[in-house]
Amino acid sequence: MKFKHLLLVSLSLVTLSASAQNKKAVAPAASSSIPRPKLVVGLVVDQMRWDYLYRYYDRYQSGGFKRMLNEGFTCDNTNIDYIPTVTAAGHTCIYTGSIPAIHGIVGNDFIIQATGKSIYCTDDSTVTAVGSTSKAGQMSPRNLQVTTVTDELKLATNFRSKVIGIALKDRGGILPAGHTANAAYWFDDASGNWITSTYYMNDLPAWVKKFNDQKIPEKYLKQDWNTLYPINTYLQSAPDNSPRYEGKFAGMEAPTFPIKTSDLYKGKIGMIRSTPYGNSMTLDLAKAAVESEQLGKNTVTDFLAVSLSSTDYIGHQFGPNSVEIEDTYLRLDRDIATFLTYLDATVGKGNYTVFLSADHGAAHNPTFLKDHNIPAGTWDDGNTQKELNTMLNDKFKVDHLVISMDNYQVNFNNAAIKKAGISEDAIKADCIAYLQKQSQVAYAIDLQKIQSANIPDDLRSMIINGYNAEHSGVIQIILKPGYFTGHGTNDRASTGTTHGTWAPYDSHIPLVFMGWGVKHGSLNRQTHMTDISATIAALLHIQAPDGNVGKVISEVIK
Repeated sequence: MKFKHLLLVSLSLVTLSASAQNKKAVAPAASSSIPRPKLVVGLVVDQMRWDYLYRYYDRYQSGGFKRMLNEGFTCDNTNIDYIPTVTAAGHTCIYTGSIPAIHGIVGNDFIIQATGKSIYCTDDSTVTAVGSTSKAGQMSPRNLQVTTVTDELKLATNFRSKVIGIALKDRGGILPAGHTANAAYWFDDASGNWITSTYYMNDLPAWVKKFNDQKIPEKYLKQDWNTLYPINTYLQSAPDNSPRYEGKFAGMEAPTFPIKTSDLYKGKIGMIRSTPYGNSMTLDLAKAAVESEQLGKNTVTDFLAVSLSSTDYIGHQFGPNSVEIEDTYLRLDRDIATFLTYLDATVGKGNYTVFLSADHGAAHNPTFLKDHNIPAGTWDDGNTQKELNTMLNDKFKVDHLVISMDNYQVNFNNAAIKKAGISEDAIKADCIAYLQKQSQVAYAIDLQKIQSANIPDDLRSMIINGYNAEHSGVIQIILKPGYFTGHGTNDRASTGTTHGTWAPYDSHIPLVFMGWGVKHGSLNRQTHMTDISATIAALLHIQAPDGNVGKVISEVIK
């Protein structure tokens, strides 16, 4: 019996060994290269609330937002990881996977705490404009303290990949493109040209000069702006023509269609920013970049970072509950469909990866909310700063101790405090006590004591992530839901809307991936803005940016 068992074991081992040898013999040869897309395109829609993906879904064409949702992968619960929720910080976070605490871009403007000076996020006095003589060209990514996923792609390919950033806003083109980009282009109101700076080059490429020579802004504005469809078919048609909610263009009696841009712009070409044509022109330039720079025709992956900024200007002026914003998204949907079709024809369908997200959302207009019995209002940060300074001067006999209330933070005059020998803790305590008595304020928090603050954990995390000791103030102000900064009183709220708070309407953003390497599907678990660049880096098999704190959304990748 023992012999039989031994024989069976021996035969089994021989069989397993032979099977293993056969499997080894038919194993496929190792791939000679890692498969990657020919081109990655990032589309960041400035001020796009998450619900815009679905609010106007029935009117979208098949080739734009619907195509991305139906062919791609959508993450429906993507949230911003920090406050304040503003353009510069949002674009930076998407492309770095980092947070203001690390990357340093805490706002569009911020105070350098060591000097007390205010700085714009992409200001750079060491460079000059290329394509214009205006100061709009004195911009670069030098204030950004970490790498972007676009930088990491350049590093991974020994700088053979081409990276180009395009946006009406300088910060929307510069920050995503990173430190090592071939170019970033933005729109100059003074000249009506797309420009860059000497950080990137000393002369505009011939194709950009040719684009500028076509005077495309004028061609669009001469078309006027009317609705794509009969206005009575629009979801938001009921509150249209309400000066209580919407801001009108200079020269118009009310915020109504049609908008005669041909008469209104009168040489002020920057008006195109506040029309859907600004997005159309941006995508026109993006197509010209793909063609002229031969993006997607490289031996390695190229990257085109596009920000669509007009949605923000229009949102600020008219608010979410307007025909103007609805028509803007219907037109943007059409423009994106055209752009994707162009990529299909030039780069090849299935050869490129595209993602779409937003830098932040937007609140409803507070007057609109109050008219529908929803708590809301504005908070006058400018007047609050004056009152704080008056109070502090009465007590400490030093004027202008508060120099800024930007980004919902109190910034002190550190030099004056040091010279007067005043206790900063005493000043903070007085300011916090004053702020907490304001009806619009939910919390006023000493940023040096955030860990011990009696606030919800999610809020604490967003505040910590947004706090940078070099660039942030000393007190964080958290307003109640439905409230934002605006000059005036609760009974006289400004028109349009803004953003910047922790609330879901500001911090819940769309995130859709489509194309090469992307599954089809959807995800409802919580994901974060910081996860975007980590996921793109994983898709490309490159290192994540050096300040990245995000996680790969593994469900997206095939």
